[in-house]
Amino acid sequence: MRTKIKTHDELAEIVREEKTLRKTVGFTNGCFDILHTGHVRYLRGASKECDVLIVGVNSDSSVKSIKGEGRPINRQDDRLEVLMALSCIDFLTLFEEDTPEELIKKIRPEIIFKGGDWKEEDVVGADHVKAEGGRARIIPYLKGYSTTELIKRIQKNDK
Repeated sequence: MRTKIKTHDELAEIVREEKTLRKTVGFTNGCFDILHTGHVRYLRGASKECDVLIVGVNSDSSVKSIKGEGRPINRQDDRLEVLMALSCIDFLTLFEEDTPEELIKKIRPEIIFKGGDWKEEDVVGADHVKAEGGRARIIPYLKGYSTTELIKRIQKNDK
């Protein structure tokens, strides 16, 4: 079985090949700690706007650095396995840093996607993508669906 999980070097080569075939390569990233409807709608929406969708996933240490103690809820291997099951994702990769900026510079996607809770000027890596003629695309946010909100609801119900 061909895995969707690739190294950064493998993805850079895949992107070069796809571009020679005139395919549009999109990229997004996130923790995807507890996959929910908001994630799925966001990823499906992004995949409709490109031929190849690459998803960068924060490593466990990266999630902990960003979200704090107690996170991630699900380990990186488990998060990757769940994301691999989504047909709208073509390739996945882990990154250790707090942001995917170096990964974006290496793989050079044509579109970078973020959720509606982001402003385009704040999207990490968008400047690199735009400098090469690409674009940033903000996908509308599905209110009430965030991992942090879900965790808070669960904790509230447990008390």
